[in-house]
Amino acid sequence: MAKPKYDLIMLKLGGEALAGPEGTGISAPRAFDIAKRVKEIREMDVQVGIVIGAGNLWRGKEGLEMGMDQATADYMGMLGTVMNALALMDALEKAGVETRVQSAIEMRAVAEPYIRRRAIRHLEKGRVVIFGGGTGNPYFSTDTAAALRATEIGADILIKATKVDGVYDSDPNANHGAKKYDRLTYLDVLQQRLAVMDSTAVSLCMENKLPILVLNLWDEQALTKAIMGEEVGTLVSN
Repeated sequence: MAKPKYDLIMLKLGGEALAGPEGTGISAPRAFDIAKRVKEIREMDVQVGIVIGAGNLWRGKEGLEMGMDQATADYMGMLGTVMNALALMDALEKAGVETRVQSAIEMRAVAEPYIRRRAIRHLEKGRVVIFGGGTGNPYFSTDTAAALRATEIGADILIKATKVDGVYDSDPNANHGAKKYDRLTYLDVLQQRLAVMDSTAVSLCMENKLPILVLNLWDEQALTKAIMGEEVGTLVSN
């Protein structure tokens, strides 16, 4: 079997990846689908870190519209990411994949505190590590948390798994003539304000020369093809 192109990846999932048909809550079948894809990567002997959002449970924007303080709304979102992390851990363990959840906000009864060297050790032992709690600070998105943790653990690539097969110049669901990009530079993304990740996350990846790959999570072959270095999705790099 050919050797994978990447030894260590960071997988960024939106909270909606776990949502049911209504777009909210946690769906067990969705969690098991994701676990199946992650298991396939682990069987290729690739180390996997995961950061997941909380859009299926809580959106800070909704709190702001209610007049809530932004820091409070953001902390609620961070707690939601830990709930999603625990649900995904359960699905992975049921699939036979040893998994650890580390949280940037300490809650020792349910998750390990985030410790960089411990996370790296778990990865070296073949465990999947799910990083919950965002960065531990308000005003930062889970995109930024994924870029930060990927940099800290020395990931080869940050893979953002979405519902579309790459980055387009406009919403492909609304505009059937939208143009798909196969490759972009970090500056392209920042200057054109393309919906890849927020600007803080993209800037962090640019500074650390960490490539970003955007692909369709629900394409059964996309993730494994990406790991093998095949052309899939949209690659953002220098």
